[in-house]
Amino acid sequence: MSDEQALWYVVHTYSGYENKVANDLIKTVENNGMGDLIQDVRVPIEEVVEVRNGKPHTIQNKLFPGYVLVKMIKTTETWYIVRNTRGVTGFVGPGSEPIPLSDEEFERMMSCQGTIHIDLEPGDSVRVKNGSIENAIYTVEEVMAEEHKVKVSIEILSRKTTTVYDVSEVERL
Repeated sequence: MSDEQALWYVVHTYSGYENKVANDLIKTVENNGMGDLIQDVRVPIEEVVEVRNGKPHTIQNKLFPGYVLVKMIKTTETWYIVRNTRGVTGFVGPGSEPIPLSDEEFERMMSCQGTIHIDLEPGDSVRVKNGSIENAIYTVEEVMAEEHKVKVSIEILSRKTTTVYDVSEVERL
């Protein structure tokens, strides 16, 4: 066992093999009792909420396709195990020398927040689905994705009136 501190390394994989590489590494670590040397394996993902027809759908996207993060104490043995996992093409670093991430780099990579995509844009026509003005037709003025809302307008008696609705309360026409 080493007194060295485990650091995060970036491992390059074949595209689409990220989860398989991560799972295989975790199994190898468990089977060989190497949890003290290879401490964590992650495939950074973001959850994206897409609103389609007024209903939210959560999708998981890989933040860095083709890469897996491994927290390990670099030894000849850990380097060999990671490097020889099926689907791994190498470590990120010059030649075959892995370069660890700084704490700031790791935090920045992991801090990507989930986003929301709303299938509406300014100028689209929408219908209010419920309430006292059910079936009223509005024009989208602004999409406020972070708040899951849309600002819409309607012309009543030659005056433009704007209001804000939750995206689940309107549907695209």
